[in-house]
Order: sequence, then C-alpha cells, then structure tokens
Amino acid sequence: MVEFIQKLIGNDLWATLVMSFVPLIELKGGIVFARGAGFGLIEAFLLGWLGSTLVFFPIYFLLRPILNLLKRIKWFSTFATKVENYFNDKATETLDNQKSKGKKFSAKALKMLGVFVFVAIPLPMTGVWTGTAIAVFLNLKFKDAMPMVVLGNIVAGIIISLLAQLCITFWDIKSLDYILYALFALAIILLAVFIVKVARKKTDGKEGE
Repeated sequence: MVEFIQKLIGNDLWATLVMSFVPLIELKGGIVFARGAGFGLIEAFLLGWLGSTLVFFPIYFLLRPILNLLKRIKWFSTFATKVENYFNDKATETLDNQKSKGKKFSAKALKMLGVFVFVAIPLPMTGVWTGTAIAVFLNLKFKDAMPMVVLGNIVAGIIISLLAQLCITFWDIKSLDYILYALFALAIILLAVFIVKVARKKTDGKEGE
C-alpha cells in the first residue's frame, strides 16, 4: 500500500499531506504512511498533524454555507437536511457526554471539552473532520473551536505516532502496510455506514423505522 501511494502521487511529503487531508483516513493514515515511507518519528507526526489540522478551516467556514446552499436546490435539499440533522445529533451527543462528567463547568467550557476529547481520541469516525463539524453545530466561535481541534489533534497524533513506532519496533516497517490496508478498508465501511445512517434519518432528525 505504501509503495502504491508513493507511485500514485510521486512525492512522499505531498502524499502524507494528502492522506492526512482525506476524511476517515486523516491523521491516522498520514502518520502511518509517512513512517512506512521512511520519515522519522517527529517528521511523520508534524506532516500528519499539519495536513489533518488544515481541514479545520474549510469545514468550519464552509460547512453551514454549503448545506444551506444545497437545501435550496430541489435535488439535494432532503440530503442536506439529513446531513445537518446527523451532525446536530452528534453535537448534542457530544455535549451530553460531557455534561454527565462535569456539572461545574460552563456550557461553553463543556462544548470546548467535548470537541477536544472527540478529536483527541483516535478512533474510527473521530478526528478533525467530524470534530470541526461538531464544533460548528455546537455554535462554538472560531477562537474557542480552533484551539480545541488543534490540541486534540496533537494528542491524537502523539498516540498514533507511538503506536506506529511500537509496530516498527516489535514487528517491522512492513507491518505498517497492513495497517494502511486496514485503515482504507475501514474507511470504506464507515463511509457506507454513514451514508446509510444519513439516508435513514428523517428530516426531523430522527432515524426512520
């Protein structure tokens, strides 16, 4: 997989940035690819973090305008509304999770903490793409959302970097190839699940029977 991506893009640095920018692959795939391509621990972390963090800006500033535009177009209005409802539900769920843990914090602090935790834990369907969308639908201001996404992505990057190093240490660098295959397969599955979930949602935000 590493060699295929190298041949496809032709430049390891750009390949890492592109991988990190792709939804569902993001930071995880970027760092794993960079280590497999021969970058050092710090270089791989910085490139993966940079590429995935840059996603914050277009998502934060363009997500709502694009959804609002699509809602005005007959063919896309239902889909756009369902996507909007999906992220509204994710935002509510994220906030509720934090409310159960910290009742002494202000509403804004709980929203910021929720975004940070969501981005920081490198699990499937977490990361800058969804984390930024959640920040948008929690109505967090730019100055409050950006630091949480940036810091959360640093934590996630450290975790992924250490896990990649462990794979190299206890197995070999070729083991990262299998991880990339798994990440791409998982991304395809999660994309299908996301589409099904959005398709099943009613326009009031609830899933259909």
